[in-house]
Amino acid sequence: MRVLVVEDDEVLAGAVAVGLRREGMAVDISLDGDDARSRLAITDYDVVVLDRDLPGTHGDEICRRLAAERSTTRVLMLTAAGSLQDRVEGLGLGADDYLAKPFEFAELVARIRAVTRRAAAPPAELAYSDLSLDPVGRVAFRGGLRLELSRNELAVLECLLAAGGKPVSAEQLIKRVWDDDLDPYTNTVKTTISRLRGKLGEPPLIETVRELGYRIGGA
Repeated sequence: MRVLVVEDDEVLAGAVAVGLRREGMAVDISLDGDDARSRLAITDYDVVVLDRDLPGTHGDEICRRLAAERSTTRVLMLTAAGSLQDRVEGLGLGADDYLAKPFEFAELVARIRAVTRRAAAPPAELAYSDLSLDPVGRVAFRGGLRLELSRNELAVLECLLAAGGKPVSAEQLIKRVWDDDLDPYTNTVKTTISRLRGKLGEPPLIETVRELGYRIGGA
């Protein structure tokens, strides 16, 4: 899951990002509305955690634009304005949910997962041959045995299984699994695929498709 945290409090934004990354999400940070608009124009985020009162473009305007564009990006407003009227206004702008500060981090994670489920409920299980992955429980099995995968390995495996046998390019994997801190010229994707192949065991399931990327279950 790719998340954009838009929050002008740099300490809070950093703390939220660290916590969400521990939950297996790829997270980018914008400290003002103008930067958020630029990022949203070039990256398909699953969720935007959006403060309303931002320098530059106001959070309300960002929310309005996403709604007007019928964007698939879900909006969770995260703000100090927590009255009933504020919540009604935020939802009226097109936000999918609204969480007032201060908040419990566990509730933030639960609400992020909830808005993505409402947008497009994930399948109960992704599977190929004797390999299966539970997108909600964040766990994978092969031959009935649980695989000990890192969050990035699990996310890559989810992308490959969700593709239904079609090749997934390294660029697509970078966009879905890693945040903007990743150097696109590194061999991180190849290294992760190599480790994942080793953990999946035999017979091999991940195929390299020349000039196209990687796939599981292709013809």
